Amino acid sequence: MLGAAVAAGLTLGAVTPAAVAVAHPAPRGAEAPGPKVDTGSPVRVNQVGYLTHGPKKGTVVTSATKPLKWTLRAADGTKRASGTTTSAGVDPSSRQSVQTFDFSKVTHRGEGYTVTVGGKKSEPFTIGDNLYRSLRKDSLAYFYHNRSGVKIDADLVGSKYARPAGHDKAAPHGGDTRVPYQDGGSEYRRNVSGGWYDAGDQGKYVVNGGISVAQLMSAYERTHTTKGAHAKPLGDGKLRVPEHGNGVPDILDEARWEMDFLMRMQVPKGKPLAGMAFHKMHDKQWTGFPTRPDQDKQQRVLRPPSTAATLNLAAAAAQSARLFKPYDADYAARCLQVAKTAWAAAKAHPKMFAGDQDSTGGGAYGDSNVSDEFYWAASELFITTGDDAYRKAFLKSPLHGDVNALFPRGGGLSWSATAGLGALDLATVDSKLTAKQLAAVRKTVTKAADRYVKDSAKSAYGVPYAPMGGKYEWGSNSQVLNNMVVLATAHDLTGKPGYRDAVLRGMDYLLGGNPLNQSYVTGYGERNSHNQHHRFWAHQIDRKLPNPAPGSLAGGPNSGLQDPVAQKKLMGCAPAMCYTDDIMAFSTNEITINWNAPLAWISSYVDDLGHGRS
Repeated sequence: MLGAAVAAGLTLGAVTPAAVAVAHPAPRGAEAPGPKVDTGSPVRVNQVGYLTHGPKKGTVVTSATKPLKWTLRAADGTKRASGTTTSAGVDPSSRQSVQTFDFSKVTHRGEGYTVTVGGKKSEPFTIGDNLYRSLRKDSLAYFYHNRSGVKIDADLVGSKYARPAGHDKAAPHGGDTRVPYQDGGSEYRRNVSGGWYDAGDQGKYVVNGGISVAQLMSAYERTHTTKGAHAKPLGDGKLRVPEHGNGVPDILDEARWEMDFLMRMQVPKGKPLAGMAFHKMHDKQWTGFPTRPDQDKQQRVLRPPSTAATLNLAAAAAQSARLFKPYDADYAARCLQVAKTAWAAAKAHPKMFAGDQDSTGGGAYGDSNVSDEFYWAASELFITTGDDAYRKAFLKSPLHGDVNALFPRGGGLSWSATAGLGALDLATVDSKLTAKQLAAVRKTVTKAADRYVKDSAKSAYGVPYAPMGGKYEWGSNSQVLNNMVVLATAHDLTGKPGYRDAVLRGMDYLLGGNPLNQSYVTGYGERNSHNQHHRFWAHQIDRKLPNPAPGSLAGGPNSGLQDPVAQKKLMGCAPAMCYTDDIMAFSTNEITINWNAPLAWISSYVDDLGHGRS
């Protein structure tokens, strides 16, 4: 994942970024000095649209000091509403001078709406109820697209995305079915096939897989716990998976593909560190670029077990056990046994940390603080079993009840900060918590959500994200989405519309209502990201290959600029401007499972808001 392009030895000068036509430049003086970036119209809106009865807000970049008139028009030019903008001063995230406008009172459904301010017209958008139905399906299809060890079927994804199985037993070196592990002076091999490729590379990492599969399962579990959350769109025969007709919800079929891989990563009985989980597996050297998975000829390798990976396995397997019980009791029992074994192994080896230096062939995913993973795993095991030993484990954790520890102010939920996953499930899923304990956990969730509501309200673009020091981090869009998951959960728990509105403002940001006028989701919005960093979806480099599939989320602005392309193009950028849609700008334009997972969760939530039932 991290640094994949440079490590692969690619000559960056050979990449020709797609030309972008300049249109509607922002008024002089509105943009602060920095890299010259085409941002299209200065009028920024959600390029997909707005729910009929939800908030409808936008932003205009302008040097004007007085309010400006705005006009909302239907596709045929009919005037639907008008008003004046409100000054928001200089937006610190972009250094842009901006004003805002609000047309929330408009509830007339239709496509092709535009807002004009000062003679400049926004991108078109829709007002309606079913805006996010296709995004729910596409964001979940991302996982099928990136399955390892199985053919990707043209009947499900279309011919340009179809491909042979990658890293199956017919692959060189037996692919992922016979991967060597060096244990001291001896070697043994493991079948660690299946699962999802992590990101633009073709590695598979337990700590990224754990949070990703958990959020897919939680998107389904929410339909059991929340009034107005609909299971049918996630059910058998509804999503792009090959398991149609087996009586199991499609989203659980997809989750099982990853869970099977995660359980294969557990060290078997009779081997040193039995019950622990290998941290990761990937090519011996960084995969060349571009490379379709079935064309990869490298030896695959397993890396040593870690406590963090083991607790990810325990947490995800415990959640899987309760969700699969109605559909496959034997599988559920196996998941629970794996979870208990992993928990015991982690307790026996609590300080087996993955370092930051193991980054040859795959991202390091170093993590020397596993208190969050212990909290998450204990929570999931308690919810599933009711065993008081697990209750005591999370209640005694110093993280319990600490809003800043469960939902860190800087990065929020992430693969390296997973305790909040446990808190969200404790707050929403039926368990043997006492009424007092349940109320306390729910208060923690709503306190965190209150913070994100304030962040959204303070932002000229409505984004519920205020990173420490104002610097946007690698994968900032996933952090925005994970904050939105907390907000949505608070709305589910309380029904308070302020939480819902902050989620929808987050969607506005992600889908074009941002300083770059950029939709970060492929196929959604007039100006959408479509050159993300991926070994197979590499159309920018090889025109015979496809662009990323619709519903793929770009990582988004990253103040760190940890790749040569971003450094060349974006040096001096304001935090929210540190993004370029270039395949080799991997530090701003990566895609990965743990970023699409919260997108899928939120897409289900917002589709439910529009009464999506089919």
